[in-house]
Amino acid sequence: MGKTIAELILSSKSGSDAHAGDIIIAPIDLAFLQDTTGPLTVRQFRAAGFKKIAGSMKAAVFLDHAAPSQSREMSNDHILLRDFAAQTNALISEVGDGVCHQLVAESLANPGDLIIGTDSHTVTAGGLGAFACGMGSSDVAIALGLGRTWFRVPETYLIDLKGKFETGVYAKDLILYLIGKIGADGATYKALEFGGNGVAELSVPQRLTVANMAIEAGAKVGIFPADETTHRFLKEQHRGDNYQPIFADKDALYQKNIAIILDDLEPMIAKPHTVDNVVPVKEVTGIRVQQVSIGTCTNGRLEDIEIAAKILRGKYRHPNTRLIVSPASRDILQSAISAGYVETLLEAGAVILPPGCGSCLGLHQGVLGDGESCLSTANRNFKGRMGSSEAFVYLGSPATAAATAIKGEITDPREFL
Repeated sequence: MGKTIAELILSSKSGSDAHAGDIIIAPIDLAFLQDTTGPLTVRQFRAAGFKKIAGSMKAAVFLDHAAPSQSREMSNDHILLRDFAAQTNALISEVGDGVCHQLVAESLANPGDLIIGTDSHTVTAGGLGAFACGMGSSDVAIALGLGRTWFRVPETYLIDLKGKFETGVYAKDLILYLIGKIGADGATYKALEFGGNGVAELSVPQRLTVANMAIEAGAKVGIFPADETTHRFLKEQHRGDNYQPIFADKDALYQKNIAIILDDLEPMIAKPHTVDNVVPVKEVTGIRVQQVSIGTCTNGRLEDIEIAAKILRGKYRHPNTRLIVSPASRDILQSAISAGYVETLLEAGAVILPPGCGSCLGLHQGVLGDGESCLSTANRNFKGRMGSSEAFVYLGSPATAAATAIKGEITDPREFL
């Protein structure tokens, strides 16, 4: 019996014949922390008596969720994390370098890697063909000390993509459609493996967007095959030698097969206050919004900023709607400046935030007021997510966000394309 991508990676890493439902112990290639959950990891690491990080793995610390820090308490946590990185020789990503998930994709994740992080959106690296998942702070602390951890091998749903996107439809619309179709708990502890001829239509940045939100359907991981598109991306990041092809066996056994015709998709929106509350944009056009937020680990990549800039070129945001843009990394910001996208966005009335998580989690830099609504390209719209339990968060693509910023109300992006 053939194996899925998840089974192949976990078999290889554990040195066993791993199948869905098995419990395996495997060495970790990369474990990373971020600044909201990482301090607890450090304290647990020290409480367990560890002094050094296991030499068999890479470890990284990212200061990205509150960057720059917005409070004395967070600044003290940043000090703790910097000291930990210095004492253990972990990689340290400083304030302004960008979001952990984007930086992992740019420089650390490789096809076939086994990656854990103290953040649920660690699944993003699955866009490169890695088995990547979030874990609790204590679990990651122990893995840092031992260099390994245990997994239950997940059953896999094959998401069979066919065709190609129509104008105005993007990867964000695809993953919102899927989550709306199966529900927020529709893939609990499953692997979502994306396959079919439609995969070739998705760039790596688009794959990262889709993998990033697999967790919003409850999935353990979201995984794409590592193909020539993956190889080209790694070459662009000067890591081409780290490429290995990864495809599921032709006779792999899937628990469920979900076919999606990309040609049939249209722009989608997740309405408050759950990510699976999904409808086509046309059903909610006209809803007024006071803020539009473009960026985050889901849609803060160069392709996303380019899409928004093309729609906003020569136009200006609605006078009653704020427009916030947060690039996912320093490299993306520099590239967006070089390409002229930042100038276009500034001329359209946007505020450019430092590379990082920005307004996504409501710590600072874009907190909503009571009764306000925001159209965000982030991955979550829970009640209170952006700082106010009395606010409303809608999720959509960068194109939908840009069109909405112009009109001050939720707008189908195809109106401007």
